[in-house]
Amino acid sequence: MTIRYEWRSDFDNTALNALHADGFGHPIAQTDWREQLENHSLGWVCAWEDDSLIGFVNVAWDGGVHAFLLDTVVSRHYRSRGVGAALVATAAHEARAAKCEWLHVDFEEHLRSFYSNACSFKETTAGLMAL
Repeated sequence: MTIRYEWRSDFDNTALNALHADGFGHPIAQTDWREQLENHSLGWVCAWEDDSLIGFVNVAWDGGVHAFLLDTVVSRHYRSRGVGAALVATAAHEARAAKCEWLHVDFEEHLRSFYSNACSFKETTAGLMAL
C-alpha cells in the first residue's frame, strides 16, 4: 500500500462527499468543499492511494498563530493503518511552516487515544457552546 499525502491537494467534491459519508456513516451530501476550503482554511491534507481519496483533514485558522483541525476522516477500509496520524502530522507540519504556533482539535471521547497517543496532542480545558 503506497499512500501519498498532499497539502492543498486538488480533489473532486464528489469524492470528498463520498469519503465523508463513508467515514462518518451518513448519506452522501452535496457540500461544495472546494469553495468552503478556499474561503476559510489555511489548507487541507488529502491522502491518496493511486487515484482514490482515502483520507482528509481540514486546517482552519484565525489568520494568526492558531490553526484548528476539522473534519479528520479516513475511509473505513484504511483505518488502523496510520493514515489518520499521517494526515495530522502533515497538517501540523504545514501549519508550523505557515508560522502557526498552536494546533487545536476537538474530539469525541472515543477518539481520545488517537489524538492524545497517536498524534501527541496534550489535553487542555476548553469550552463549547451549542448554537
